[in-house]
Amino acid sequence: MTLRLGDIAPNFQQESSEGKIDFYEFLSNHWGILFSHPADFTPVCTTELGFTAKLKDEFTKRGVKAIALSVDDVESHKSWIQDINETQNTTVNFP
Repeated sequence: MTLRLGDIAPNFQQESSEGKIDFYEFLSNHWGILFSHPADFTPVCTTELGFTAKLKDEFTKRGVKAIALSVDDVESHKSWIQDINETQNTTVNFP
């Protein structure tokens, strides 16, 4: 299955940095940006997620929620979030 911009992504349930997520419940009636990363701590992804966190108010104004996934476990995600916050001078504010 290939997803393209504008496609409706399939629902999923997953443990996240903010607890259990049901993707469709998380989005509710909002648009979503789904970041898919090959692994935690990748340099380009770190800057991408840091910049996204800085734009939260702009996304909120437009009814958009961000969520990021990678193949790593929740504990790795939490460590990565700390790294993003420190290196990008921000606070990650999405799962």
